[in-house]
Amino acid sequence: MAFQPNVVTSQSHVTVKQYSVSSGVSDWSTNVCGCCDDCGICLCGTFVPCILGCKVAQDNGESCCLPFLPGALIALRTSMRSKYRIEGSVCGDWMVMACLPQCGLCQMAREQQMRE
Repeated sequence: MAFQPNVVTSQSHVTVKQYSVSSGVSDWSTNVCGCCDDCGICLCGTFVPCILGCKVAQDNGESCCLPFLPGALIALRTSMRSKYRIEGSVCGDWMVMACLPQCGLCQMAREQQMRE
């Protein structure tokens, strides 16, 4: 018996389609310095940030004492970003809470209020 090689007489065509996948990642609903978006939250964050911090922590399922722990508001902000799928980084969270702590706290409170 003689060996007969397989001969290819036609070639398959492959069609490539392009798909886009939405990651579901969004941005904060308001700017970090957007205190005029909710003056009540702004006033509370300015004059009694400890109370606003307790409310934000509790609304996020954390202890009311959380805002009194060093660095905890950075962790809370990171947790909120993860929960609401907001784009950002831990470094960005640190920068906001280190440089503009009341503004960052107000932004978190506004975000929670908008997503209720």
